[in-house]
Amino acid sequence: MSNLTISVDDELIRQARIKAIEQGTSVSAKVREFLAQYARGTNPVAPAAPVVLPVFDGATGLQQGIDPLSNTSLLQAAEE
Repeated sequence: MSNLTISVDDELIRQARIKAIEQGTSVSAKVREFLAQYARGTNPVAPAAPVVLPVFDGATGLQQGIDPLSNTSLLQAAEE
């Protein structure tokens, strides 16, 4: 097995180590898993589905009748 040296932000490494411990694994194991999927051409992270915003008209901006300066107006539109 080869060793690989990469540069990663300290805070990112800290967060990754915590998450790996919570999942009962290691950062090295997660990196190996990612690289194996990457090398096979499979997507290790599924793309997120588009978020549907009920206040967006789908083209140019807010739906008609929504006041962008009013939290109440935006909340009411989002709840519909």
